[in-house]
Amino acid sequence: MSNKFLQISYMSPYIIWYSDCFLSVVSSLFCFLFFHYLVNISIDPDLQRYMLLVAIISSIVWTGVCKTYEGIVRHTTLVELTRIIYAMLLKALTFVLLVQITLDYVGLFIYSIIVADFIGSIFLLMCTRALVVNFYYHLLWLLQKPKQVALIYGISEAAISLANYLRNSNSAYDVKGFITRKSENGKYRVVGHQVYLIDEKNSLQKLFSTLKVNCVLFMNNIDLHADEEMVQYGLENHISLRIAPLTEQTKQSDIQLHNIQIEDLLSREEINIDLDNIRNELSGRVIMVTGAAGSIGSELCRQLCRFNLKQLILFDFSETATYEIEMELRKNFPDCSILPAIGDVRNRERVESQIKLHRPDIIFHAAAYKHVPMMEKYPCEAVLTNVWGTSVVADMALKYDVEKFIMISTDKAVRPSSVMGATKRLAEMYVQSLGSAIREGRMHGKTSFVTTRFGNVLGSNGSVIPLFRQQIMEGGPVTVTHPEIIRYFMTIPEACRLVLEAAFMGKGNDIFIFDMGKPVKIADMAHRMIRLAGLQPGKDIEIVYTGLRPGEKLYEELLYNKENSAPTINPKIFRAFSIKQDYGKIKSALPLLIETARTDNERETVYRLKQIVPEFKSMNSVYGTLDTEKKICVS
Repeated sequence: MSNKFLQISYMSPYIIWYSDCFLSVVSSLFCFLFFHYLVNISIDPDLQRYMLLVAIISSIVWTGVCKTYEGIVRHTTLVELTRIIYAMLLKALTFVLLVQITLDYVGLFIYSIIVADFIGSIFLLMCTRALVVNFYYHLLWLLQKPKQVALIYGISEAAISLANYLRNSNSAYDVKGFITRKSENGKYRVVGHQVYLIDEKNSLQKLFSTLKVNCVLFMNNIDLHADEEMVQYGLENHISLRIAPLTEQTKQSDIQLHNIQIEDLLSREEINIDLDNIRNELSGRVIMVTGAAGSIGSELCRQLCRFNLKQLILFDFSETATYEIEMELRKNFPDCSILPAIGDVRNRERVESQIKLHRPDIIFHAAAYKHVPMMEKYPCEAVLTNVWGTSVVADMALKYDVEKFIMISTDKAVRPSSVMGATKRLAEMYVQSLGSAIREGRMHGKTSFVTTRFGNVLGSNGSVIPLFRQQIMEGGPVTVTHPEIIRYFMTIPEACRLVLEAAFMGKGNDIFIFDMGKPVKIADMAHRMIRLAGLQPGKDIEIVYTGLRPGEKLYEELLYNKENSAPTINPKIFRAFSIKQDYGKIKSALPLLIETARTDNERETVYRLKQIVPEFKSMNSVYGTLDTEKKICVS
């Protein structure tokens, strides 16, 4: 029986219509009899039947015209209540008109009956709806006990919408109220729920134990980051933390609650960028993205497609990955002209042919090897892709009058301790020196070279988060290289938004660094991820420290001491005044390095790399012994 009740979707509108008519007639008959009894006036049976007939007909007609029965009772709003008021008002006006025509005596007595009937009818129809709704939810609560006792964080419009949605959707949550840190909001009830103030007098532990709360629902990442104590308490006491991000376009039926992930805890409030300026710069332009199928490159393509491009060229050597991102972009942006171009940035002829053919106005150079331990094993490949590949694309951009060349760099290029970081640093040096030579008139060209530098991105290929998640799913252990290792993190979309804005701030030979927020200790991240999975670190999942990997250092930097920085119009972006690079020296040193890398002589390649990038000091690497050998000055 309970299952049959739970499967009932909505009450038939005809039942609601009959009920409204019946209650309206009851109100009219009661008021007519009561007022006559009150003043002790005898009632003519014919008049009584006449009034009953008028009440029945007018109730049926006006509730039908105003469609009081169309609204779903448990979702009754002020609009539906207004329909009731209009219907009863029309019924009252019908009585006024008919008594004026048919009755011999019309006065205060008759009008009092009509007014009382008007008020009584509205009261009966509204109260009946309120009783039905309360009875429905009470019975539903008895038949289907909610699984989780929840509090909603904050009392914003979105939080109130969520409370209404959970109450009306037969959800698995029993919402006990709202929770707030704002003292001015702690004395109210909202949509029938108490607002609980958390302060020194009313601690989290006391409130959660009293209400037996086992779930907190957040509306957005801003609230999540604003209350570290709440998050920490939830993680330590097995309180489920869930988030229901709402936008202006979100419909109640589309609200999706999901468990909070580590990405939610690490990400920050949405970064605002100058969309108008970017749109003006990109509209009607041909854009090429190298490494378009990679983590950063593919997200750049997704965001670029929003800006009315003339054409977007996806340059990447991976056939399958390029096909996948092409299909995704064509589906989501059918009006954007998208052209895949399979090729390797190390192939000078292929790069030149594609740039010559398509004549891009702007190139975003995201193609690179980025995995530190892997490139420590294969330094020759790192040099050929990160250094030679960058120089090839930059040279072709200059040769074919590309307006802007934007290089995606990394914090690991600052005082590099790994082959990967050193190759990215040398790529930076080459691009900066080329820009300096153009600006100083030593080379002819109109290309502006801009470098953007940021730290780790969440969810990128090779990121630590997918590794930890997989290890937790497999029952552990979770491997952390060092208990004190820290990293900066940024989501891929926000990194790409900053790249877009920085690209059009730069006028040439600029390095832009991004505000990466607070550094995160990797060990703390591992603890949080284990707790988010509902497990206990050290008990359910072990954390094992494996030692720093080849090329790793405990912390990363975004700026050299010799580089001064200045703010820009975007508080999240800073312009670094880069160290001056000599194009002639760097250009003359590259051929020997590239030639050595092509022989697959790893040790000699790293040795040549250290000559050109003297600040490159290997850490935890077999190449550390090269740092003690005499360096040959680049000339």
